[in-house]
Amino acid sequence: MALRPGQIAAQRKTAFPPSVDEATRLLILGSLPGDASIKQGEYYAHRGNAFWALMDDILAEDLRALPYALRLKRLRARGVGLWDVIESADRPGSLDSAIRGAELRDLNSFIARLPSLQAIAFNGKAASVHGRRQIGPGGADLTLIDLPSSSGANAMMSREMKIEAWRVLRQWIAQP
Repeated sequence: MALRPGQIAAQRKTAFPPSVDEATRLLILGSLPGDASIKQGEYYAHRGNAFWALMDDILAEDLRALPYALRLKRLRARGVGLWDVIESADRPGSLDSAIRGAELRDLNSFIARLPSLQAIAFNGKAASVHGRRQIGPGGADLTLIDLPSSSGANAMMSREMKIEAWRVLRQWIAQP
């Protein structure tokens, strides 16, 4: 198929492995890593994404000051896991609205292997739509939470409004 002038060809993007362990109580699911994250091999690597600032507030820790591997370790120590609902998809750029041909993860099999899991939080609309479709209306007896996207592309909400919405996650965070 020929591209129109100014149109960017879609590239197949692949998600990261999960960051979870047997003590994961809260699983935060994104849609699919953006280009900056893929390039750096890190969840939420784009400097405009508020994810790490939101987690700093929720955990009352300065995760952003830590190297990436220690950030993930601190999240796991507090019972928080990360993953994405999409395994791979065609997408030019990083916007969820540009995702095409998504190959979804098997969320039900995955969450069945997390014995301490109590809640799943969807980081943004695309994660919620795809995740809820897979998990189904019963939600596997888990609390399902829709969060505003931490992405900088979600400019409809201020960072303060996002922080307020994300604070609901505190009830599933293990104390240090």
